[in-house]
Amino acid sequence: MQIGLVGLGKMGGNMVTRIRRDSEHEVVAFDFDAKAVARAEKSGASGASTLKDLVKQLTPPRTVWIMVPAGEATQSTVDELAKLLSPDDAIVDGGNSRWTDDKLRSAALRKKKIHYVDVGTSGGVWGLENGYCMMVGGPTKAVRRLAPILDVLAPPTSEDSLHSIGKYGWHHFGPSGAGHYVKMVHNAVEYGIMQAYAEGFELFHASEYELDNAKIAHLWNQASVVRSWLCELAARAFDADGNDLSELEGWVDDSGEGRWTLQDAIDKDVPTPALSAALFTRFYSREDGDYAARVLAALRNQFGGHAVKKAGT
Repeated sequence: MQIGLVGLGKMGGNMVTRIRRDSEHEVVAFDFDAKAVARAEKSGASGASTLKDLVKQLTPPRTVWIMVPAGEATQSTVDELAKLLSPDDAIVDGGNSRWTDDKLRSAALRKKKIHYVDVGTSGGVWGLENGYCMMVGGPTKAVRRLAPILDVLAPPTSEDSLHSIGKYGWHHFGPSGAGHYVKMVHNAVEYGIMQAYAEGFELFHASEYELDNAKIAHLWNQASVVRSWLCELAARAFDADGNDLSELEGWVDDSGEGRWTLQDAIDKDVPTPALSAALFTRFYSREDGDYAARVLAALRNQFGGHAVKKAGT
Protein backbone atom coordinates (compact mmCIF):
# COMPACT_ATOMS: atom_id res chain seq x y z
CA MET A 1 0.00 0.00 0.00
CA GLN A 2 1.03 3.62 -0.52
CA ILE A 3 0.30 6.38 1.99
CA GLY A 4 1.15 10.04 2.37
CA LEU A 5 2.12 11.25 5.84
CA VAL A 6 2.06 14.94 6.76
CA GLY A 7 3.71 16.07 10.00
CA LEU A 8 6.96 14.38 10.96
CA GLY A 9 7.28 15.34 14.62
CA LYS A 10 7.81 12.99 17.56
CA MET A 11 4.99 10.63 16.60
CA GLY A 12 4.67 11.22 12.86
CA GLY A 13 8.36 10.65 12.25
CA ASN A 14 8.32 7.42 14.26
CA MET A 15 5.26 6.24 12.34
CA VAL A 16 7.12 6.63 9.07
CA THR A 17 10.02 4.64 10.48
CA ARG A 18 7.77 1.84 11.80
CA ILE A 19 5.87 1.53 8.52
CA ARG A 20 9.04 1.37 6.43
CA ARG A 21 10.90 -0.87 8.89
CA ASP A 22 8.13 -3.42 9.37
CA SER A 23 6.42 -3.57 5.97
CA GLU A 24 6.72 -3.09 2.22
CA HIS A 25 4.24 -0.19 2.25
CA GLU A 26 5.39 2.98 0.50
CA VAL A 27 5.38 6.31 2.34
CA VAL A 28 5.50 9.79 0.85
CA ALA A 29 6.40 12.19 3.67
CA PHE A 30 6.05 15.95 4.06
CA ASP A 31 6.85 18.47 6.78
CA PHE A 32 7.66 22.17 6.71
CA ASP A 33 10.93 21.21 8.42
CA ALA A 34 13.27 20.02 5.66
CA LYS A 35 15.42 18.20 8.23
CA ALA A 36 12.42 16.12 9.30
CA VAL A 37 11.78 15.18 5.67
CA ALA A 38 15.44 14.19 5.31
CA ARG A 39 15.15 11.91 8.35
CA ALA A 40 12.06 10.29 6.84
CA GLU A 41 13.95 9.70 3.61
CA LYS A 42 16.69 7.94 5.57
CA SER A 43 13.97 5.61 6.90
CA GLY A 44 13.03 4.72 3.32
CA ALA A 45 10.24 7.22 2.64
CA SER A 46 9.98 9.41 -0.43
CA GLY A 47 10.22 13.06 0.55
CA ALA A 48 7.85 15.76 -0.69
CA SER A 49 8.59 19.48 -0.81
CA THR A 50 4.95 20.63 -0.59
CA LEU A 51 1.49 19.18 -0.06
CA LYS A 52 0.95 19.49 -3.80
CA ASP A 53 4.11 17.50 -4.42
CA LEU A 54 2.99 14.85 -1.92
CA VAL A 55 -0.39 14.41 -3.60
CA LYS A 56 1.27 14.26 -7.02
CA GLN A 57 3.47 11.36 -5.91
CA LEU A 58 0.51 9.29 -4.70
CA THR A 59 -1.46 6.95 -6.95
CA PRO A 60 -5.29 7.24 -6.76
CA PRO A 61 -7.22 6.40 -4.72
CA ARG A 62 -4.94 8.31 -2.35
CA THR A 63 -4.78 8.17 1.42
CA VAL A 64 -3.09 11.04 3.29
CA TRP A 65 -2.49 10.75 7.04
CA ILE A 66 -1.89 14.01 8.91
CA MET A 67 -0.08 14.23 12.26
CA VAL A 68 -0.10 17.94 13.07
CA PRO A 69 -1.29 19.86 16.17
CA ALA A 70 -5.04 19.93 16.75
CA GLY A 71 -6.93 23.09 15.91
CA GLU A 72 -5.97 25.56 13.21
CA ALA A 73 -2.94 23.58 12.00
CA THR A 74 -5.10 20.52 11.36
CA GLN A 75 -7.95 22.51 9.82
CA SER A 76 -5.70 24.41 7.42
CA THR A 77 -4.00 21.17 6.36
CA VAL A 78 -7.36 19.49 5.73
CA ASP A 79 -8.58 22.51 3.77
CA GLU A 80 -5.47 22.58 1.57
CA LEU A 81 -5.61 18.82 0.91
CA ALA A 82 -9.30 19.08 0.03
CA LYS A 83 -8.31 21.36 -2.86
CA LEU A 84 -5.71 18.89 -4.10
CA LEU A 85 -7.39 15.50 -3.67
CA SER A 86 -9.96 13.76 -5.88
CA PRO A 87 -13.19 11.83 -5.26
CA ASP A 88 -12.63 8.54 -3.40
CA ASP A 89 -9.37 9.81 -1.86
CA ALA A 90 -9.15 9.85 1.95
CA ILE A 91 -7.79 12.15 4.64
CA VAL A 92 -6.81 10.58 7.97
CA ASP A 93 -6.37 12.75 11.07
CA GLY A 94 -4.22 10.91 13.60
CA GLY A 95 -3.84 13.85 15.99
CA ASN A 96 -5.91 14.86 18.99
CA SER A 97 -8.73 16.75 17.27
CA ARG A 98 -12.04 17.29 19.00
CA TRP A 99 -14.67 14.85 17.78
CA THR A 100 -17.12 17.64 16.96
CA ASP A 101 -14.54 19.10 14.54
CA ASP A 102 -14.27 15.68 12.90
CA LYS A 103 -18.00 15.63 12.23
CA LEU A 104 -17.86 19.04 10.57
CA ARG A 105 -14.84 18.13 8.45
CA SER A 106 -16.39 14.84 7.40
CA ALA A 107 -19.58 16.59 6.26
CA ALA A 108 -17.62 19.20 4.29
CA LEU A 109 -15.40 16.62 2.61
CA ARG A 110 -18.35 14.37 1.80
CA LYS A 111 -19.58 17.07 -0.59
CA LYS A 112 -16.34 16.58 -2.52
CA LYS A 113 -16.68 12.77 -2.21
CA ILE A 114 -13.49 12.66 -0.16
CA HIS A 115 -13.45 10.27 2.81
CA TYR A 116 -12.47 11.44 6.30
CA VAL A 117 -11.10 9.09 8.97
CA ASP A 118 -10.23 10.08 12.53
CA VAL A 119 -7.69 7.98 14.43
CA GLY A 120 -7.19 8.57 18.14
CA THR A 121 -3.59 7.48 18.58
CA SER A 122 -2.04 6.45 21.89
CA GLY A 123 1.53 5.33 22.43
CA GLY A 124 3.51 8.55 22.48
CA VAL A 125 7.22 8.45 21.79
CA TRP A 126 7.24 4.72 22.63
CA GLY A 127 5.06 3.84 19.64
CA LEU A 128 8.02 3.05 17.41
CA GLU A 129 9.10 0.29 19.78
CA ASN A 130 5.77 -0.88 21.22
CA GLY A 131 3.25 0.03 18.52
CA TYR A 132 0.27 2.37 18.74
CA CYS A 133 -3.18 1.78 20.21
CA MET A 134 -5.55 3.30 17.65
CA MET A 135 -9.20 4.22 18.05
CA VAL A 136 -10.76 4.72 14.62
CA GLY A 137 -13.82 6.53 13.29
CA GLY A 138 -14.95 7.06 9.71
CA PRO A 139 -16.58 5.39 6.69
CA THR A 140 -16.05 1.64 6.49
CA LYS A 141 -14.71 1.74 2.93
CA ALA A 142 -11.92 4.14 3.82
CA VAL A 143 -11.08 2.31 7.06
CA ARG A 144 -10.81 -1.01 5.23
CA ARG A 145 -8.45 0.60 2.73
CA LEU A 146 -6.38 1.98 5.61
CA ALA A 147 -6.34 -1.33 7.53
CA PRO A 148 -2.93 -2.57 6.23
CA ILE A 149 -1.28 0.59 7.59
CA LEU A 150 -3.14 0.34 10.90
CA ASP A 151 -2.05 -3.29 11.21
CA VAL A 152 1.61 -2.30 10.89
CA LEU A 153 1.39 0.62 13.30
CA ALA A 154 -0.56 -1.27 15.97
CA PRO A 155 0.89 -3.93 18.28
CA PRO A 156 -0.23 -7.50 17.54
CA THR A 157 -2.73 -8.78 20.09
CA SER A 158 -4.25 -12.13 20.96
CA GLU A 159 -7.75 -10.65 21.03
CA ASP A 160 -9.48 -12.31 18.06
CA SER A 161 -12.59 -10.15 18.40
CA LEU A 162 -10.99 -6.70 18.26
CA HIS A 163 -12.13 -6.11 14.71
CA SER A 164 -13.16 -8.01 11.61
CA ILE A 165 -9.98 -7.44 9.60
CA GLY A 166 -7.21 -8.94 11.73
CA LYS A 167 -5.61 -9.47 15.13
CA TYR A 168 -4.12 -6.06 15.85
CA GLY A 169 -4.44 -3.36 18.49
CA TRP A 170 -6.88 -1.05 16.73
CA HIS A 171 -10.64 -0.89 16.44
CA HIS A 172 -13.17 0.87 14.19
CA PHE A 173 -15.80 2.35 16.52
CA GLY A 174 -18.19 4.01 14.09
CA PRO A 175 -18.63 7.09 11.88
CA SER A 176 -16.35 10.11 11.79
CA GLY A 177 -15.72 11.47 15.28
CA ALA A 178 -16.09 8.14 17.10
CA GLY A 179 -12.36 7.45 17.16
CA HIS A 180 -11.38 10.80 18.61
CA TYR A 181 -14.27 10.64 21.08
CA VAL A 182 -12.94 7.36 22.51
CA LYS A 183 -9.40 8.81 22.57
CA MET A 184 -10.66 11.92 24.36
CA VAL A 185 -12.13 9.87 27.19
CA HIS A 186 -8.99 7.68 27.17
CA ASN A 187 -6.93 10.78 27.92
CA ALA A 188 -9.31 11.85 30.68
CA VAL A 189 -8.92 8.44 32.34
CA GLU A 190 -5.16 8.88 31.98
CA TYR A 191 -5.41 12.21 33.86
CA GLY A 192 -7.10 10.50 36.80
CA ILE A 193 -4.65 7.58 36.99
CA MET A 194 -1.65 9.90 36.82
CA GLN A 195 -3.09 12.11 39.55
CA ALA A 196 -3.62 9.13 41.87
CA TYR A 197 0.00 8.05 41.45
CA ALA A 198 1.24 11.62 41.94
CA GLU A 199 -0.67 12.02 45.21
CA GLY A 200 0.50 8.63 46.53
CA PHE A 201 4.14 9.37 45.80
CA GLU A 202 3.81 12.82 47.36
CA LEU A 203 2.57 11.19 50.57
CA PHE A 204 5.58 8.88 50.55
CA HIS A 205 7.82 11.89 50.01
CA ALA A 206 6.35 13.57 53.12
CA SER A 207 6.42 10.40 55.24
CA GLU A 208 8.30 10.05 58.53
CA TYR A 209 10.02 7.07 56.90
CA GLU A 210 12.90 7.46 54.47
CA LEU A 211 11.10 5.89 51.53
CA ASP A 212 12.59 5.42 48.07
CA ASN A 213 9.90 6.20 45.49
CA ALA A 214 11.83 4.52 42.69
CA LYS A 215 11.99 1.25 44.66
CA ILE A 216 8.28 1.52 45.54
CA ALA A 217 7.33 2.06 41.89
CA HIS A 218 9.48 -0.89 40.80
CA LEU A 219 8.00 -3.07 43.55
CA TRP A 220 4.41 -2.15 42.67
CA ASN A 221 4.99 -3.50 39.19
CA GLN A 222 5.71 -6.96 40.60
CA ALA A 223 2.19 -8.47 40.42
CA SER A 224 0.59 -5.61 42.39
CA VAL A 225 -3.02 -4.66 41.70
CA VAL A 226 -1.84 -1.12 40.80
CA ARG A 227 0.94 -2.21 38.43
CA SER A 228 0.83 -0.45 35.05
CA TRP A 229 2.92 1.08 32.30
CA LEU A 230 2.49 4.48 33.95
CA CYS A 231 3.91 3.02 37.16
CA GLU A 232 6.88 1.71 35.15
CA LEU A 233 7.38 5.21 33.77
CA ALA A 234 7.22 6.64 37.30
CA ALA A 235 10.03 4.28 38.27
CA ARG A 236 12.04 5.46 35.26
CA ALA A 237 11.46 9.09 36.21
CA PHE A 238 12.58 8.56 39.82
CA ASP A 239 15.62 6.57 38.65
CA ALA A 240 16.56 9.41 36.31
CA ASP A 241 15.86 12.47 38.49
CA GLY A 242 15.97 11.19 42.05
CA ASN A 243 13.41 10.99 44.81
CA ASP A 244 12.91 14.76 44.91
CA LEU A 245 12.53 15.28 41.15
CA SER A 246 14.40 18.46 41.97
CA GLU A 247 15.37 19.08 38.35
CA LEU A 248 11.73 19.62 37.39
CA GLU A 249 9.35 22.49 37.97
CA GLY A 250 5.86 21.37 39.05
CA TRP A 251 4.16 23.02 36.08
CA VAL A 252 1.76 20.69 34.25
CA ASP A 253 0.09 21.55 30.95
CA ASP A 254 -3.04 19.98 29.49
CA SER A 255 -3.59 19.40 25.79
CA GLY A 256 -7.37 19.88 25.79
CA GLU A 257 -8.92 16.42 25.92
CA GLY A 258 -9.56 16.56 29.66
CA ARG A 259 -11.46 19.84 29.30
CA TRP A 260 -13.49 18.48 26.39
CA THR A 261 -14.37 15.33 28.36
CA LEU A 262 -15.43 17.35 31.39
CA GLN A 263 -17.59 19.62 29.22
CA ASP A 264 -19.20 16.57 27.59
CA ALA A 265 -19.78 14.96 30.99
CA ILE A 266 -21.50 18.12 32.21
CA ASP A 267 -23.69 18.18 29.09
CA LYS A 268 -24.67 14.54 29.70
CA ASP A 269 -25.07 14.84 33.51
CA VAL A 270 -22.33 12.23 34.04
CA PRO A 271 -20.39 12.78 37.31
CA THR A 272 -16.60 12.75 36.78
CA PRO A 273 -15.10 13.83 40.13
CA ALA A 274 -11.72 12.14 39.54
CA LEU A 275 -11.27 13.86 36.19
CA SER A 276 -12.40 17.20 37.60
CA ALA A 277 -9.92 17.03 40.47
CA ALA A 278 -7.06 15.94 38.19
CA LEU A 279 -7.75 18.71 35.68
CA PHE A 280 -8.09 21.42 38.32
CA THR A 281 -4.85 20.27 39.94
CA ARG A 282 -3.09 20.92 36.64
CA PHE A 283 -4.52 24.42 36.63
CA TYR A 284 -3.22 24.92 40.17
CA SER A 285 0.25 23.69 39.23
CA ARG A 286 0.73 26.61 36.89
CA GLU A 287 0.58 29.01 39.81
CA ASP A 288 2.21 27.41 42.84
CA GLY A 289 3.44 23.99 41.59
CA ASP A 290 4.07 21.26 44.16
CA TYR A 291 5.62 17.80 44.38
CA ALA A 292 2.65 15.95 42.90
CA ALA A 293 2.78 18.28 39.91
CA ARG A 294 6.47 17.47 39.41
CA VAL A 295 5.53 13.78 39.30
CA LEU A 296 2.87 14.55 36.68
CA ALA A 297 5.34 16.56 34.61
CA ALA A 298 7.85 13.70 34.77
CA LEU A 299 5.24 11.13 33.72
CA ARG A 300 4.10 13.21 30.71
CA ASN A 301 7.73 13.59 29.65
CA GLN A 302 8.39 9.86 30.02
CA PHE A 303 5.43 8.52 28.06
CA GLY A 304 4.93 11.23 25.47
CA GLY A 305 8.14 13.21 25.25
CA HIS A 306 6.18 16.28 26.35
CA ALA A 307 8.32 19.26 27.24
CA VAL A 308 9.13 19.91 30.89
CA LYS A 309 10.25 23.09 32.60
CA LYS A 310 13.59 22.75 34.38
CA ALA A 311 13.76 24.17 37.88
CA GLY A 312 15.12 27.69 37.97
CA THR A 313 14.28 28.50 34.33
